[in-house]
Amino acid sequence: MQSSRQAHTQTGLKRTLSIRHLVMLSLGGSIGTGLFLASGAPVSQAGPSGALLAYALIGVMVYFLMTALAELSAFEPVSGSFAVYGEKYVDKGFGLAMGINYSYNWAIAVAVDLVAAQIIMQYWFADVPGWIWSALFLGVMFCINFFSAKSFGEAEFWFASVKVCAVIAFIITGFMLAAGVLPGHDAVGLKNWNLNGEGSFVGGFAAFLGVAMVVGYSFQGTELVGVAAGESKDPDRTIPAAIRTIFWRIILFYVLSIVVIGLLIPHNDPRLLENDLADIALSPFTLVFENAGFPWAAALMNVVVLTTVLSAGNSGMYAATRLVHTLAQEGRLPSTFAKVSASGVPRNALYAVTALSALCFLTTFLQTQSVYVWLLNTTGMGGFMCWLGIGLSHWRFRRGMQKQGYDLSLLPYRSPVFPLGTLYAFAVCLVVALGQNTEAVFNGDWLGVLATYIGILIFVGIWLGYRLTHPKDRFVRYEDMEFSARFAELKARR
Repeated sequence: MQSSRQAHTQTGLKRTLSIRHLVMLSLGGSIGTGLFLASGAPVSQAGPSGALLAYALIGVMVYFLMTALAELSAFEPVSGSFAVYGEKYVDKGFGLAMGINYSYNWAIAVAVDLVAAQIIMQYWFADVPGWIWSALFLGVMFCINFFSAKSFGEAEFWFASVKVCAVIAFIITGFMLAAGVLPGHDAVGLKNWNLNGEGSFVGGFAAFLGVAMVVGYSFQGTELVGVAAGESKDPDRTIPAAIRTIFWRIILFYVLSIVVIGLLIPHNDPRLLENDLADIALSPFTLVFENAGFPWAAALMNVVVLTTVLSAGNSGMYAATRLVHTLAQEGRLPSTFAKVSASGVPRNALYAVTALSALCFLTTFLQTQSVYVWLLNTTGMGGFMCWLGIGLSHWRFRRGMQKQGYDLSLLPYRSPVFPLGTLYAFAVCLVVALGQNTEAVFNGDWLGVLATYIGILIFVGIWLGYRLTHPKDRFVRYEDMEFSARFAELKARR
C-alpha cells in the first residue's frame, strides 16, 4: 500500500479541507429535509417515545458505522474512499459496485434536489417557470464545485451554518414554549407526551420499524466526510476528530428536535404526517415558530429548506465527482475522468456528473413520473448499500490486520467496541434496508417490490457481473492485504 502522502500526490487532488469544513460537510449532508419536513411523521406514527427510541437506536448504528469509517479513512485517507476500501478489503467487484452505486446515487440526488428547489421557489414566484430555478441552481452548484475543493468546503460551511442556527433556534424556542416562559403561553409540560392517557408509544412494533426506516434515511450523508478524506488537511487527526464531533452534534440536534415536537404538538395532529415540499407551512418547525407568535415562520422555514436543498445538491455533486475520479484512477472508468485541473479539481468527472444530473432532471419535463419515482427509490437504497459496504470493509480490514499480527495501537484512530459495534451496525442496517417495503412483498405487489429494491439489484448486478467477467478475481485473502508501507510510516512517526 502506498503511503497516504504518496497516494495523495499521485491523485493530483489538494489537501485544502480543514476540520471545520469536514464537520460542516457531514452536518450539511445529514441535517436536511428529513429533519425540517419529515421529522413530524415518526412522532405521529410511533408516538413521541417511539420516535425518540428509533432515533436513539439508529443513531447508535450510525455512530458505529462512522467510527468504522474514521478508522479506515485515517489509516488510508483517499478521495472516494468507499470504492477503494471495498476493493482492497473485500474484492474488486465489490469496490466497483460501491463506487458506481454511490456516485450514481448522488448524481441522481442532485436532480431530485433541483426539482425540490423549483417547488420551493414557487412559494415566492408562482408565475416563473420552475425549470428556470432548477437551471439556475444547477449552474450555482457547478460553479461552486468547479474552482477548488476549498471553494466547495467554504460554500458548504455557510450552507450548513444556516441549518444549524435554525435547529438551535427551534430547540430553544420549543423548550421556552413548553416551559411557559414566553409571554402569553402557558406551560405545556408532558401533557402531549401522555395524550389522553394513551402513553407515548403508538402503533406497536410495525409502526416502530416503519419509523426506523425513515430515521435511517434522515441520517444519510454523515459518510460524506469519508469521501473528502483525500482532500483534508492532516487526515490522521482531522478525520477522527470531525467524525466524533459531528456524531454528537447530529444526535443532539435530532433527539432534542424530536423531544420538542413531542412536547408541543400532539401525536394525533394530522399536520405531522405532512411532509410535502410544496407546503412549508405544515413543517413541524414552522408550526412551533407560529405557535410562538412568529407569523413569518413559513417564509423563514422556506429560506432554511431552500438552503438545505442547495446544500444537499452541492454535497451530492462533490461526492459523485470524487467517486467517478477514483473509479477512473483505478481503471474502472475511462482515464479522462481521472484528470485534474491545476487547482486540483477532477473537472471531466464533474462535467459527467453534471450532465447525468441534468439528464435525470429532464424526466420531470417529459412527465415520466414513474421513471422519476424509480430514480428516487434507487437513490434511497444507495445510502444503505454504502453503509453496509463500510461495515463489511471495516470488518475485513481489522481482521486482516489481526491475522497478520500488526500492532493496532499504531492506528491513528481505533473504532471502539470492535467487533460488536460493527456487527450491530451491519445487522441493524441490513434489517432496515430489507424491511423497507415488506407490505408489498406480503401483498404480492411485485412492481412495488421491484421499485423499492431496485437499488439492491443494481448493486448486486454490478458485483456479480464483474465476478463473472473476471473469474480469477475472488475475495481478497486476509494474508494478501497490504498494510506494511502505511504501518512503517506510522511507526516512524512515533
